[in-house]
Amino acid sequence: MTDERPLLPDYDGACITNIVPALLEPGQSWPSWFPALAEDADQVVLLVLDGLGWNQLQARPHVTSTMRSLEGGPITTVAPSTTAAALTSITTGMAPGAHGVIGYRMAVDGEVLNVLRWQASGRDARASIPPDKVQVNEPFAGQRPPVVTKAEFRNTGFTMAHLDRTRLAGWRVTSTLVTEVAQLLRRGEPFVYAYYEGIDKVAHEYGLDEFYDAEVRSADRLVADILEVLPRGAVLVVTSDHGQVDVGDRIITPAPEVMAHVHQQSGEGRFRWLHARPGHARQLFEAATAHHSDTGWVVSVDQVVDEHWLGPVLIEPARKMLGDVALVARQPVSYHDPADSGPFELIARHGSLTADEMLVPLLVGRS
Repeated sequence: MTDERPLLPDYDGACITNIVPALLEPGQSWPSWFPALAEDADQVVLLVLDGLGWNQLQARPHVTSTMRSLEGGPITTVAPSTTAAALTSITTGMAPGAHGVIGYRMAVDGEVLNVLRWQASGRDARASIPPDKVQVNEPFAGQRPPVVTKAEFRNTGFTMAHLDRTRLAGWRVTSTLVTEVAQLLRRGEPFVYAYYEGIDKVAHEYGLDEFYDAEVRSADRLVADILEVLPRGAVLVVTSDHGQVDVGDRIITPAPEVMAHVHQQSGEGRFRWLHARPGHARQLFEAATAHHSDTGWVVSVDQVVDEHWLGPVLIEPARKMLGDVALVARQPVSYHDPADSGPFELIARHGSLTADEMLVPLLVGRS
């Protein structure tokens, strides 16, 4: 059964945009949706498990004994429900429309920037499209907390865009992630941010079958290992950036009648922006509605803006990146763009506004 209506982010409440402000910005009342266990903690570890949606977590009680023991429940991620936008929203405490990282592939000055690789036209774009110009807001409320992330990510453009001016500690394997966190806590760090990308990687390459179950089991052990190294008075907060949908080979190429009005595409397979040829926006919307409303929500850019899909604030640079029409998958499908390619075909995907993608866990525990 598919979702009848898109699940919009709860930007004013239980949303990933509001996790860091609750933890790091004093002087505000504790949110009712945030487990109270974290309110008076002496030290906090915020662990982001990339790709673990609430619905996927709930469907796997047999491999998530540790996470099931934690306090908390589901909150929403941002739109689009994709890593680049969501991680930047977690670290900055802002919606995509306000921080400007509005998706995985963004139309910037006539090119399409792959944000995670920080490449345009297949080339390194760190010089031509400086990360600190695309995303100018300081992460973590202007504090400089330690960030435990994969060592290979240290000098990437995306790291520069959403983790600039933090203190990076690179991990190689999960045991070193745990050890880095433990050492930082022993040094008295009040807040540690940690990021693990394994669940998302396995879902993309293998789908949501036994490989995914095995990886979620490993992530549950990772959570248990971090809980074990927490000192007295410290808590672990676990969340994610998005969930997943098993798409498999259900790939839809936009109809020729649609592409006749398209200048270029951006976004991702489940939230595909179509940029109209000059003067063709209306014809593009009508053609996309006629050919693809059976599998997705076909929405105009005006609807996205007016309904605050990207947040109540939309800065002008972000507005310029948006296409004219968005194909937002409602069924377990992906919309094909030949320019959007990688080393393998993605089996599980995300980006759209279904519950499977939009709901993520917010869990809190202590040792």
